[in-house]
Amino acid sequence: MNQPRPGTVVGLIGSGIGPSLSPALHEAEADALGLRYVYRRLDIDVLGRAPEEVGELVRAAQLAGYDGLNVTHPCKQLVIEHLADLSPDALALGAVNTVVFTDGRAVGHNTDWSGFARNVDRGLPDAAVDRVVLLGAGGAGAAVAHALLTLGTDRLTVLDVDRSRAEQLADQLVARFGAGRADGGDLTALDTALAAADGLVHATPTGMAAHPGSPVPAELLRPELWVADIVYRPLETELVRTARERGCRVLDGGGMAVFQAVDSFRLFTGLEPDADRMLAHFATLVAPADSPVG
Repeated sequence: MNQPRPGTVVGLIGSGIGPSLSPALHEAEADALGLRYVYRRLDIDVLGRAPEEVGELVRAAQLAGYDGLNVTHPCKQLVIEHLADLSPDALALGAVNTVVFTDGRAVGHNTDWSGFARNVDRGLPDAAVDRVVLLGAGGAGAAVAHALLTLGTDRLTVLDVDRSRAEQLADQLVARFGAGRADGGDLTALDTALAAADGLVHATPTGMAAHPGSPVPAELLRPELWVADIVYRPLETELVRTARERGCRVLDGGGMAVFQAVDSFRLFTGLEPDADRMLAHFATLVAPADSPVG
């Protein structure tokens, strides 16, 4: 493992990231490890930048001496063309949530998929994953899809408001994992797909403080279905709350948020963070703010 440096500066690029807990989560773990660590928000809305200008922000951060960046919606796929190299996972997924500046090069990684997989192992250890419906074919959806098929899902149905995007992701998954493992469609297929599914994963911004609501009609949430959400502000989204009320096993987005941060922190610093400590700190952060206000 690399020796810790005197200090680390990282940032988060995305839209509407004011409520993000990543800065507090990273900085608290750095404090526990005795590392000077600054985590800054680079909100494209506040900066007046379009998502397509993400490359300029990456270059500016690199020139300013940042050690790395986290990247979130809507820039996880757009950032790729502005990077010098990609890790195998990021290349396979076509999405980046972590950029590390090393030897003058910007290298993209993806810790979303490993964070989601670890959250499922922890929160739904014995759940059936044979047939799963995934809502959302963006960068987060690509990571979740990779995790689910790695965990053993036999058939993944990817649904998105943009049918062509869902079909494109499904084709990529089939090429990577084998024929018959994934198919894509739009939301008109939701009723039929959920009727035959073991579980549902939601990977769109719906349910966030800035995008309230639920993407799934309550009547489609039967007790035999488990439901996982990647949104964590608020921790109990309308989807999670409704699914619990309907008798479903549920998994909120908190664990994924922590475990992807664990992996990103390791990439940024070369140090091994304490995942249990980060989970405990996350719980203290969300406890007073776990409300629809986020």
